[in-house]
Amino acid sequence: MDDPDAPVGTWLHWMLWDLDSQVCSLPEGVPRNPEGPAGSIQGLNDFGRPGYGGPCPPRGTHRYFIRVYALDAPLQLGPRSDRSILEAAMQDHLLDSAGLMGIYTRRN
Repeated sequence: MDDPDAPVGTWLHWMLWDLDSQVCSLPEGVPRNPEGPAGSIQGLNDFGRPGYGGPCPPRGTHRYFIRVYALDAPLQLGPRSDRSILEAAMQDHLLDSAGLMGIYTRRN
């Protein structure tokens, strides 16, 4: 999940990989640690820690893009992997992808 409207450029809020293909939903409040639900791994976000960092724009309305990728094999990357490592590892394994965008407005 990322925010392309962040003042410093695109801000990564969450990366999760190696989620079992049989998982249809994620529980609320997934802990912010490298071990994700159902054997998945949570990578480092732009807050510098693993797990989900929710929307909190400094002002105005921001768009948040969530992308999901179907891969033909687990990636088995370490939890300190960043976006560039994840994208490189996925490159030869991509079967399909989907995405959605949410909008969040901060009211002061």
